[in-house]
Amino acid sequence: MPDLPSPWPQFLADVDQILSEAVELHCVGGFVLTAVHGLLRTTNDIDYVSVVPRQANEELDRIAGKGSALAKKHKVYLQSVGIADYPENYQSRLIPLPLGLKKLTLLTFEPYDLILSKLTRNSDKDMEDVRALVQKLNLKFDVLMERFQTEMTVSSREYHEQTLNVVWKDYFGPE
Repeated sequence: MPDLPSPWPQFLADVDQILSEAVELHCVGGFVLTAVHGLLRTTNDIDYVSVVPRQANEELDRIAGKGSALAKKHKVYLQSVGIADYPENYQSRLIPLPLGLKKLTLLTFEPYDLILSKLTRNSDKDMEDVRALVQKLNLKFDVLMERFQTEMTVSSREYHEQTLNVVWKDYFGPE
C-alpha cells in the first residue's frame, strides 16, 4: 500500500473486506491531491465520479458512506460526486493507486483532468488546490487549455475559458 496517512489504510482495508464483489472507483478531489500528489491539505472523504459496476454504488454508500459504521469508526468516508464536469476521455488516463487490496480498486484522475474537474466549481479552495498542484508538478498551461477545448462540455463555456486564461494561467510558469 502507498504511504497513506492514517486512517486511510485501515479504512480502505475494511471496505475491501466487506465488499461483496470487485469494485473500481474513479477518484477525484482532495484525497487524490494528498494521497497521490502529496499536497499538504486535509480531507475526510474520497470523492468518486464513477463506480464499476454501477450497481455497487448502493453497497459502497451503505458500508462506507458518510453515515456508515465504517465512517463513524474511522472518521472518513466514500462519497459519490453526483454532478461533476470532467474531460470526456478521462477514463483513458486514469492512474491506478497500488493498494494491494483484493476487491477495491482506486483509479485516480491524472493531474490535468483533476484540475479541469475543479474548473466549474472554482471555489477558493479549488483555486488553492490548482495553484499547488500546478507548482508542485510543473504543469503546462497549453496542455490544460488543449484538453479543455477538445474534451470539456460545459455550460458557460466562455466564462470558464476566461477563468482559465485570466486567473489560472497565472498559476503556470512560462511556457
